[in-house]
Amino acid sequence: RAASLAREHWRLDAIASPLASERDQNFLLETRAGERFVLKIANAVEEPAMIDAQQRAMDHLARRGLSLTPRVVPAGEGAKTVTVDGADGMQHLAWMVTLLDGVPFATRQHRPAELLETLGRTIGSLSIALADFDHPAIHRDLYWDLANGRRVVADDASLLDAAGDRDLISAIGTIVARFDERVAPTLSSLRKSAVHGDLNDYNVLVGRGARDARVSGIVDFGDMVHGYTVADLAIAAAYVALGTANPLADMARVVASYYAAFPLDERELGALFGLIALRLCASACVAARQRRERPDNAYLDISQAAIRRTLPALARIPFGLGEAVFRDACGLEPHAASARVRSWLSTRGAQFAPVLDADLRAERCAVLDLSVASALITGDARDNSEPALTPRIFGAMREAGVRVGVGRYDEPRLLYTAPFFGADPDSGGERRTIHIGLDLFVDAGSAIYAPTDGVVHAFADNHADQDYGPVIILRHATDDGTPFFTLYGHLSRASLDGLAVGATVKRGDLIAIVGKPDENVGWTPHLHLQIITDLLELGTDFPGVARASERAVWRSLCPDPNMIVGIPADRFPPPPPAKAENMAARGRRIGHNLSIAYDEPVRVARGWLQFLFDDAGRRYLDAYNNVPHVGHCHPRVVAAGQAQMSVLNTNTRYLSDLLNEYAGRLAATLPAPLEVCYLVNSASEANELALRLSRAHTGRRDMVVLDAAYHGNTTTLIDLSPYKHAGRGGCGAPDWVHVAPLPDDYRGAYRRDDPEAGPKYAAHVERIILALEERGRGVAAFIAETCPSVGGQIMLPPRYLAEVYRHVRAAGALCIADEVQTGLGRMGTHCWAFETHDVVPDIVVMGKPIGNGHPMAAVVTTAEIAASFDNGMEFFSTFGGNHVSCAIGLAVLDVLRDEALQAHALRVGERLLEGLRELARRFDVIGDVRGSGLFIGVELVRDRDSREPVAAQASFVVNRMRDAGILLGTDGPHHNVIKIRPPMPFDDGNADRLVVTMSSVLGMLPAHM
Repeated sequence: RAASLAREHWRLDAIASPLASERDQNFLLETRAGERFVLKIANAVEEPAMIDAQQRAMDHLARRGLSLTPRVVPAGEGAKTVTVDGADGMQHLAWMVTLLDGVPFATRQHRPAELLETLGRTIGSLSIALADFDHPAIHRDLYWDLANGRRVVADDASLLDAAGDRDLISAIGTIVARFDERVAPTLSSLRKSAVHGDLNDYNVLVGRGARDARVSGIVDFGDMVHGYTVADLAIAAAYVALGTANPLADMARVVASYYAAFPLDERELGALFGLIALRLCASACVAARQRRERPDNAYLDISQAAIRRTLPALARIPFGLGEAVFRDACGLEPHAASARVRSWLSTRGAQFAPVLDADLRAERCAVLDLSVASALITGDARDNSEPALTPRIFGAMREAGVRVGVGRYDEPRLLYTAPFFGADPDSGGERRTIHIGLDLFVDAGSAIYAPTDGVVHAFADNHADQDYGPVIILRHATDDGTPFFTLYGHLSRASLDGLAVGATVKRGDLIAIVGKPDENVGWTPHLHLQIITDLLELGTDFPGVARASERAVWRSLCPDPNMIVGIPADRFPPPPPAKAENMAARGRRIGHNLSIAYDEPVRVARGWLQFLFDDAGRRYLDAYNNVPHVGHCHPRVVAAGQAQMSVLNTNTRYLSDLLNEYAGRLAATLPAPLEVCYLVNSASEANELALRLSRAHTGRRDMVVLDAAYHGNTTTLIDLSPYKHAGRGGCGAPDWVHVAPLPDDYRGAYRRDDPEAGPKYAAHVERIILALEERGRGVAAFIAETCPSVGGQIMLPPRYLAEVYRHVRAAGALCIADEVQTGLGRMGTHCWAFETHDVVPDIVVMGKPIGNGHPMAAVVTTAEIAASFDNGMEFFSTFGGNHVSCAIGLAVLDVLRDEALQAHALRVGERLLEGLRELARRFDVIGDVRGSGLFIGVELVRDRDSREPVAAQASFVVNRMRDAGILLGTDGPHHNVIKIRPPMPFDDGNADRLVVTMSSVLGMLPAHM
């Protein structure tokens, strides 16, 4: 019928297919020539004037240069609408528009900052263009008008399922209560104009490609009204919030770019967050009514699952915080009154009474470092609370000879684990780390005094709150009447006795006592002092620690308490350079070919087992760095190094029991006859030594190496490594290096389904050896990583290594196993990867994982080969085998044994592989999943038939995983293999989180990339 109407009235021969809609009927029309249009059949009750308003609005926008809306296509007789008979026996108005290119914003799961910023600018341009448009029909009472949102919620909230929507109902209740108190009184003062009225994520079209940040269209003007000018921004931002891990941050990007195009006034900024939340509340309530009236229309529920997830998260965000974040994004003072409060405080100076018996304006104090990289804390949260923390803090104070220690304002810390506005800190999202008060460490029982006049605003015994424990809040006012608050936390419970809200407090009055750890939720005795310009309706639940991404916002909400305390500025260390300064200094001082990982580099400040922390305290799950083998800063390894360093550290020219013990323990992990050890400092030095050993033993120089291999960064090893000499800046292989094909049974010449793939690849090595012998040259050695890592996390096919070793030894050459990436139990099945192939090499090379990141490496060989090397030329490595290195190496072996990390790697690796293979069944971009234990590769391809490598997609996944707090890398000749090589403590929960997050990221991969 739709196709017939197109032919009859628009003389258009096209195929019609239905499009989803709430109350009209829309059809996509496609001609043989590839032209595409939309036929719109209006609901029978639609006023003709409203269709006229839509058409005139689109014409108006086109005249204003906004080419993002469809064009009306006149019928054959020139009319913009025609009347058609419906199957329902009623007459309907039909009209046609051009189809815009693009995909709905809702389908773009990855929404880079550029896209959000473009969206904001586009909506700002729309508001500008509609500012001088009007039509009588848009002055109407429509339930989708945001001005009616509160009424809609009141009318329809009762239709929500009381059992199935319990969290949703609670969230809506919280939001409307705040809306009524904070936003509703201001609505009458908001600007009004023509607005689109329904900029949901299906009515905004965006570019198809992953890097396409265009907004390509705005469609469906059927909900136009004369309403709040800010409504279009509020509605668009509401749908941006759906499905994002950090809705406030993503909405703020849209708001900022809108503001740059079309500035909002103070009242609009104050109402915006509430209007955003109200729109989603209204949508949920309207959907409940429509589902009851029209249960067969699936379109009505299109956004509801995401709204049910998002509204509880928005309900946990105070409206005042939302406003402050938006203001900050727009370049304004986050809290409008904060500048006045800071100005008043800064002029008072000595007029404030000391808050302790000590006046820190004159008395010495120790400014403590409790930051991410502080030596007073550890990466283990158990060490950063009672009873471990107090002796360290008070010990530092005794050492400094002071009775007051100071914990800094605006300092990133790792001390906090409590949820932030209900968000789970262990879910992979942003943890709260920025301390927004001033800590004054003193003995429990110390007196606390009011610094200035005020009244008791609130108090509570927050015994379950890790921020404060017992807390008192005083309310004050500046000379112009601007209110502000001071908060006193970690008090004794007795401090609350006899308090009354509204009681007057005078400057210098005794107001509280510092509590003991057992009454202030386990914290070291101290006063937490905080200035607050807006309590955000939170009262005594106001946080003392904030998220780093909102740092400027919280600095405005909570100015520096030292304006009251008055500690001289020169007692505080200078702040660290900003990240941009760090990058600039690196650019000046460090060679530019020393690469940095990720599009947005990570400035790492601390490591702990399988985690890394940046300088703002964000925790990353490290699934990439295999060098800290038993975990970053493993306490037993650190302690062993520290203890030995305090006793002796010298070279191997002296007799050392530690040297003998470590060499014996290391050799014991290997099969006979591998028994003689050489200890050095890096894998490059070790591989160099392996070449010298092979040449000394065989009297030959030539080497056979695998394609795409990398064995080190010395001149000789660059010549040996095809990954370097055959790549950019390389000079090709010298005549003594002979490259055999990489035995890649996924994309190489011989595939995994060929049972003879291993021997066939090995035959290439044999041919190289035979060709050299025909030229009168022999081979010194064959060197290979047992599992080529740079080659793409390759698992050698069965019988390959055995056959290669047979060919090599038949030619009188040696076999070198580079086990830098795979040794010490990483494969799970065996201690060393070569053992999985039932072979024994002549020389084994080990790297920094044996020292858990301490610069040490080793070469282990046979007594016979060692004897050949003992040819009169002394071998000496200044630092190789020193006492500290041996102590650390022994500790690594102890941890591997005592924590059963090899068996752990096998079990967790099998779980991770199973999860990744399930992803491969769901996502065609995954061509192969391979590995063993905690050495895994995920290869991405264009399609599984061609196996075309896709480096851009691999980079996309790795960078998005980094954004989600998980560190991975890429490798392989085509840079399309995601490598997973975490520290060995990586556990089941980490594996599950990696799989779940990668599933989400793979779902973001655009089809056109």
